[in-house]
Amino acid sequence: MTAPAIYSTRIRHARTEPVRNSFEYTSYSWFVDVDALPRLPRWLGPFARFRAEDHLEPDPAAAAEDTLRSRVDAFLAGHGVGLSGGRVTALLNARVLGYVFNPLSVYWCHDADGGLRCVIAEVHNTYGQRHGYLIRPDGDDRAEVDKQFYVSPFNDVSGRYDMRFPEPGDTLSLNVVLHRDGHGPFTATVRGTRQPATSRTVLRTQLRTPLAPLVVSARIRIQGITLWARGLPVMARPDGRQKETVQ
Repeated sequence: MTAPAIYSTRIRHARTEPVRNSFEYTSYSWFVDVDALPRLPRWLGPFARFRAEDHLEPDPAAAAEDTLRSRVDAFLAGHGVGLSGGRVTALLNARVLGYVFNPLSVYWCHDADGGLRCVIAEVHNTYGQRHGYLIRPDGDDRAEVDKQFYVSPFNDVSGRYDMRFPEPGDTLSLNVVLHRDGHGPFTATVRGTRQPATSRTVLRTQLRTPLAPLVVSARIRIQGITLWARGLPVMARPDGRQKETVQ
């Protein structure tokens, strides 16, 4: 099993056109083994709750209890992938005082021999929707995938993502670049440093970045209002795709 850890993160978004804009903020993410989710002392429980329904979609054929592991396995089975019980690690956000927002969750899926088989990149938008991408990184932890999900009101679903998602160690380094014909790239990066998920670390993290999921969601909305006020056009949401991905 992988010991749970917390990464103190610095997240940066940058666009080059039609309005040049970038912003950066600090937050944190949990790194966990989906088969051994953290169990905190009762007094810390409200600041980190892990619920399967916050991630991916349930397995409609599963007779057993709905778990994050069963949801990962169901997603992979839908893409013809089986891990034969191999380890799955995940970088994600927990619920804090009942609220959670996961702009990006990443699952590293290993086979029974421990080799990395594939990666799931799960994207959530501020409309309460989510979508998972199955990616198969090359030897440099890089992969490309067509964009399929409406995330920002300023970008439609055209284009292709260039992703680099190495499984985190002492440090965390994730990169996403959106390329669209005739447009400059949109770039998002996540950088972080690892700390063991002790009670002291959890408490210190809450004091440094209180109510992080709510704050991140609010910051994204504020940035959207700022871009709209600067004249960036809003793209219509594709209703059919929304209905397929509503939580």
